Amino acid sequence: MTSMSEFRRQKELEEARKAGIAPAAVDEEGKEINPHIPQYMSSAPWYLNNNRPSLKHQKDWRTHGKDELGKFYDRGAKVFQAKAYRKGSCENCGAMSHKTKDCVERPRQKGAKWTNKHIAADEKIEDIRLETFEARRDRWNGYEASEYSRIMDRYEKIEEAKKTVRKKAELEKRFEKDGDAFAGSDDSDVDDEDKIAEQEEAGFGKVEKRVRTTAGGATGSVRNLRIREDTAKYLLNLDPNSAHYDPKSRSMRQDPQPNKDPSQKAFAGDNFVRQSGDFHDMEALAVHSFSAHDKGQDIHMQGAPSQAEALYKQFRAKKDMLEGKTKEQVMSKYGSAAQAPDEEVLALAQSEAYTEYNAEGRVIKGEASIKRSRYPEDVLINNHTSVWGSWWSNGSWGYACCHQTTKNSFCTGEAGLEAEAQAAELMDANLAHRLQRPEPPAERSSAQVVNGMSSAMWGTEQSGEAALDEGKLRDALKKHRAHDKAAVEMDDRKRKFNSIAGNEEVTLEEMEAYRISRSRGAEDPMAKFLNEEDGGE
Repeated sequence: MTSMSEFRRQKELEEARKAGIAPAAVDEEGKEINPHIPQYMSSAPWYLNNNRPSLKHQKDWRTHGKDELGKFYDRGAKVFQAKAYRKGSCENCGAMSHKTKDCVERPRQKGAKWTNKHIAADEKIEDIRLETFEARRDRWNGYEASEYSRIMDRYEKIEEAKKTVRKKAELEKRFEKDGDAFAGSDDSDVDDEDKIAEQEEAGFGKVEKRVRTTAGGATGSVRNLRIREDTAKYLLNLDPNSAHYDPKSRSMRQDPQPNKDPSQKAFAGDNFVRQSGDFHDMEALAVHSFSAHDKGQDIHMQGAPSQAEALYKQFRAKKDMLEGKTKEQVMSKYGSAAQAPDEEVLALAQSEAYTEYNAEGRVIKGEASIKRSRYPEDVLINNHTSVWGSWWSNGSWGYACCHQTTKNSFCTGEAGLEAEAQAAELMDANLAHRLQRPEPPAERSSAQVVNGMSSAMWGTEQSGEAALDEGKLRDALKKHRAHDKAAVEMDDRKRKFNSIAGNEEVTLEEMEAYRISRSRGAEDPMAKFLNEEDGGE
C-alpha cells in the first residue's frame, strides 16, 4: 500500500514527464517510454513479477527466424544426372523430381521409360515458406540484378547498328550529289552524327501521352505546335469573380467572357463537352423510357438498359417508317417542285400517247394525272403582300394586308386598314343611335280598322261593353255548334289538321260565341234552356 504522499509524488512526476519537465522513464533495454501511454498499457500484469517500467509485455514473445527477404529457390538448378531409367521417375523425360502428368518437357514419341536414352537430370527441390509479411509481398524476390546487363548489351548493339546504317545512307546520299568532289573528313562525320542525334532527341517537341481506353492503355504522339497568339483560357478574363479555373483538371466550365460577341470568341467554356457526343441520344432514350413507363409499359432505363434501348430502336424504326410513308404519299399526290422531273416524264411530255377526257375534265382513257390545286400558290399580285383568302371577316374572304374583300383589287395598304376601321366605328355608332331613338306608334292595318279588331275584345282598353250584332252572334253560335258536332261524329283517324290560312280575322261575334260555348257546360242547369230558346227562335 502506498501512502497519500507517495501517490501524490508519483502523480506529480507523471505530470512533469508529460509536460517535458522531467526525463522520461527508461525500460530494461535503455529505451525511453512515452509518458502519454495509458497506465493499463504500460503497467505489466501481476503474474510477470515485473516491478520496473517496461513495455516488453506488449511485444510478441514468439521468436522469429532470420530475415527471409533474400530467400528463394534456384531457378533451373540440377542435382543428379542419371544414366538409366529408374523406377518411379517420369516416363517421358526420366527425371525423378516430378511425375509424368507434371512433366513440362515436350511429349516424346517414345518416353525415356522405353528408350532408356536422354535421361533428364533431377531438378533441385526446395521447400520455401515465406512467413513474414514483407517476404510474401516482395515483388523482386528471386530477381538477379546482374541479368539486366545482358539487356543493356543488347540495346547498345542495336544502337551501334543504327549508327552504321545511318552513316552508310548519308555517305550514299553525298556520293550521288557530287561523286568527284567526295572527300568527307572525320570531323564532318562527327558533326553530322551530332546533328542527327539532336534532331532525334528534340523530336520537334513531340510529347508522348497515354490515351485512356476501356480495354487498356495505348500511347499516342501529340506534337506541341502552339502558336504565340494562343492565350491560355485562364488569362482571357482576369476578373477574380469570373469563371472558375481548376488547375488540377485544367478545366474552366463556365464562359469567361459571357458579354462578348459569340462570333468573336475562341473559347466559350468546357460545358459544351457535356452536350456533345451521345448526349442527345441518351437524353432522347431517357425521355422515351419515362413517357413509356407513364403510359403503363414495363420499361426501366436503369433496371433493364438493354431492353429500354431495344424498345427505343423499335420505336424509332416505326416512326421513321410512318414519316417516310407520309412523305411518299404527299410527294406522290402533290409532287416536289425542288426535285427535277424524271426523264420518263420529259419523254412523255411531247409523246403521242392517247388520252381521252370527259366533259368534267376527268381521264377516261390513258394515264390519270395527279390532282393539283387550281389556285396558284404564293403568287402576289396588284402590290398585295398576302394572298387572296388570308383574311376572313363577316362571311367574306379577303386580303390580310389591306382587309379588302374584292378579289383582284389593288392593295390600299395602311390607308385601307384605316378606312375599314373608320367604317366599322361609324356602323357601330349608327346602331347605338338607332337603339337610343324612341319607336313611332305602329299603324293599324285596314282589316283591323274595318272589323274593329283590337285588344278591346279582351277588355283591356275599353271600360264599357263592346257593341255586338245579335244576328252575327247567332250565326257564329250555330257555326261553332255545327263544328263541334262534326268533330264529335268524325273518326279521330280521319280528322284533318286544320290551320289558319290566309288573312281571315276573328270577329268580335265569333269570339263571343266561343266564350259562350266555353263558359256553359253540363253543370249549368240554364244552359239547356237557353239552347232550346235559341233553337226555337
